[in-house]
Amino acid sequence: MKRNAVYAQSGGVTAVINASAAAVIETVRQNRAAIGALYAARNGIIGALTEDLLDTTPLPATDVAALRHTPGGAFGSCRYKLPDPAQDERHYRRLLQVFEAHDVGYFFYNGGGDSMDTALKLAQYAQQAAYPLQVIGIPKTVDNDLPVTDCCPGFGSVAKYVAVSIHEATLDLAAMASTSTQVFVFEVMGRHAGWIAAAGGLAFGTPPDTPLLILLPEVPFDAERFLGRVAEAVSRFGYCSVVVSEGVRDAQGRFLADAGTVDAFGHRQLGGAGPAVVAHIRDRLGFKTHWAVADYLQRSARHLVSATDLAQAYALGRSAVQMALAGDSGLAPVIRRLDDAPYRWQVVSAPLQALANVERHLPAEYISADGFGISDACRRYLEPLIVGEAPPPYRDGLPDYVRLSTVPLSRRLADTFTL
Repeated sequence: MKRNAVYAQSGGVTAVINASAAAVIETVRQNRAAIGALYAARNGIIGALTEDLLDTTPLPATDVAALRHTPGGAFGSCRYKLPDPAQDERHYRRLLQVFEAHDVGYFFYNGGGDSMDTALKLAQYAQQAAYPLQVIGIPKTVDNDLPVTDCCPGFGSVAKYVAVSIHEATLDLAAMASTSTQVFVFEVMGRHAGWIAAAGGLAFGTPPDTPLLILLPEVPFDAERFLGRVAEAVSRFGYCSVVVSEGVRDAQGRFLADAGTVDAFGHRQLGGAGPAVVAHIRDRLGFKTHWAVADYLQRSARHLVSATDLAQAYALGRSAVQMALAGDSGLAPVIRRLDDAPYRWQVVSAPLQALANVERHLPAEYISADGFGISDACRRYLEPLIVGEAPPPYRDGLPDYVRLSTVPLSRRLADTFTL
C-alpha cells in the first residue's frame, strides 16, 4: 500500500531552498504509484510535532514550478533542537503518533547540520520503535560548513552576492575616497567558518595587490597587523575595503561581537563585528569609514542567484525522493566534485552521521599567506560555484515571486503538543 510523505524546511532559509522543495513535490508527483500524498510541515519540525500539516496535492503545477525562483521558505522554517531520545522520548513518540495518524512512511528534512542531527535521531528512534519510516536529509546552508559534500545549496548564491556587492561597493569607494570615505567595512555571515567572507576575495586579486582585506574566523584577529595593512592599502590605493565575518575572534578566542545570547541550538548570537572593526580604524587611524551588514539580504537575494547553486538545490531535492523510493533511510544526497574546469559534479549519498553536528572550516591552504585573503586553491574552489545567472521573472519592475495557497490537513489526534 502507498504511504504518504512529509517534507519540512529548517534553519536559516536561502535563495534556493524552495527549489529543493519544488524538486521534492514534482518528483513525488511523478511517482504517485509508489508514494501517496505529500504533506508539508508548517515551520519545520514544529509543524510535525503540533500536527500542523499542509497538503501539497492541490497546488497548481505552475505554482510549484515558481518555487524555483522564489526565495524564503515556502512552508516556514524553525530553529528547534530535539532532545536526546535517551533522555527524553516525548518529542519522538509524538512525531510517530502524528505520522501514524496520517499514514506517513517518508520524511524529508531540508536543513543544515543541526537539521541533519534531527533527521538522524528520528531515523534511529523510528527503527528502534519498529515504525516503518524512511528518513532522508536534504542538505542546505549558506555557511557551507557541512562536511562530506563539495558545497552546500544556498552557499553559491550567497558567495555570488558577497563578491558582487563588495566589488560594486569598492568601485563606489574608489570614486569618493579622495574627499570622503576611505575605508568600507562589509560584515557577512559565518559564525565559525569563513566560507562566505572568503567569497569576497573573488572580486579582486591576491593581497597585497588589492584594496581588499578579509577577516576570517579561522585567523585570529590581530589589531596591530590589521591596522598596518589598512594603512598600507590606503597609502597605496587611496582606499581600502574590508570583508569581515561575524565570527571573527581575537587571539584568546573571544568573538569581536558577542550579543551575549544563544539560539535554540546553543550557538552564540553574533552581530556587530563590522562596527567593532570600524571603531579600531577610526580610533587608531582616523580614516573616515562606512560599514554595512549583509544580514538577511545575502541569503534572500534571489535576483542574484547562482545558476550552479540553483541546479544543485533542485538536484538534491529530486535525489532525496529517489533515494527513499530505493528503500534508503538515514541518508542524505550530497555533491561530489568531479572536476574544476569545467566544473563537473554528481549527486551521491552520505550517512546522516557524517553530516550531523560537524562544522567544516575553511582549510588553511585556502587562506593567503598573510591571512587577509584567499589563495589560488580557494579561488579554484569558489569560482565554479557562482557561475551562471538565473534571474526570476519580473512584473511591473519587481520580481514575480509566488505565495502558495496551501490547504491545512484536518487534525486526527485529540491531544495537543506543548513545545
